[in-house]
This record gives sequence, C-alpha cells and structure tokens, in this order.
Amino acid sequence: LNMLRAYSVYAIGYVPDSLRSKSMHRLMQKASSSKRMFDYFMMLGSEVLHNPNSQLRDDELYIPVLEAAIASPLMDEYEKMPLVYDLQMAMQNRIGRVANDFSYTLASGRSGRMSEIKSDYTMIFFSNPGCPMCRDIKEQIIQSPKLSDMISRKELSVLVVYPDADLKAWREHIEDYPRSWINAYDKGEVISRQRLYDLKAIPALYLLDAEKRVMVKDCTSVEKIEEVLLMQD
Repeated sequence: LNMLRAYSVYAIGYVPDSLRSKSMHRLMQKASSSKRMFDYFMMLGSEVLHNPNSQLRDDELYIPVLEAAIASPLMDEYEKMPLVYDLQMAMQNRIGRVANDFSYTLASGRSGRMSEIKSDYTMIFFSNPGCPMCRDIKEQIIQSPKLSDMISRKELSVLVVYPDADLKAWREHIEDYPRSWINAYDKGEVISRQRLYDLKAIPALYLLDAEKRVMVKDCTSVEKIEEVLLMQD
C-alpha cells in the first residue's frame, strides 16, 4: 500500500501543469474498473489533495477526482452528498479567476470591500486570535525582506480577516498585527454562510493580482507566496 501511495504521489507531482487535470481524469477512469481500486484512489485523493495538512493539497487536481466520484455508479447517493459539497467549495476562487468579493469591518466600525483595495497585489490572510500557526505565518511575513519591501511600497496589501463571531477575542488581539495591514472581521459571518471561501482550516493565505485574480489559493506557505511574487519581477 505504501509503495502504491508513493508511486501515485510521484506520478501526480511530476505531470506537467497543463496536463495534470487531464491525467487525473484518466487515472480515475482507470480506477473505476474496480471498486477496491476506486475506493483506494478516493482515499488517496482525499488524503493527498484535500487534507489541509498535506503539502500536496491541490484543488485543481482534486476537482476531477470529485467529478469522477459523483459520476460513478460505484458510489451511492448518500456517499456522494459530501463530495458534492466538496466540489462546490473546490470550484470557488480557482487559480486565474477573479476571487469572490466580500465586505470587511474594521475595529472602528468602518467597512470596506476586498475588491476596492488598490494595490498591485493583495494577500488575504484568514486568521483566528491566539492561533499559534497564524502567529508563525505573521512573523514569516514580517521577516520576509521581499514582502516587507512590497508592503512598505504599497505594492502589496495584507488583509487579515477574522471569519468567526467572538469579537471580544478578536479585539483582544488587534495589536498582534502591524498597523500597516488591514485588520478586519467578517460581520455577520457572511463568508462562511455564503460559502465564499473554504475555511475548514485556518490559517489560510490567498494571493491576488491587481484585478483580484487568484494567484495562490488557500495555502499556509509564505515561501510559496514569495516565489510567485518573485516570478513577477
């Protein structure tokens, strides 16, 4: 099992980007010839491509896995129900497409819209107060010469969004983030209620260009953000 898993991950990782989705479609079609094999590849897809803790998490590859499962006669309607939800969420904010817009509220009560942020790039940072991993990511951003320089030049805006309801906890941690960042909360938890972003795991980073097209989706790697921005120089 471990050898098959390792081979599958290797094959997924080394297919050229332009062919990866098509390759995954073909892989799932072949797996559909056997219920046992199909179940295994569904487990593998969930573990490798969908698990928030996986370094290979990739919605663009997980979408064909979900589409194959939903279309498969090997699964009943009850098994497909959570997969339909997962597909709906995976289809949100895809790379290269304009990110879902939302309003945010500052501690002063003033509100704004993500789409109205004027900068070459916008980093959305979904965060919770007191979250150790959120703190680690914040420090990595602050210590990054590339990101710090872009922020100081106003080429990169950082929008920190608290998506939950406990505003007392949020207000207690307002000073945790630099004042040059936009530190806000989602009034009425609209983002979660309308399923605008997949927030099953926090923290989550998104990088958008000037037109608010998604460049990096739902990651926790500041290094990845840096790499993508360096490619734009």
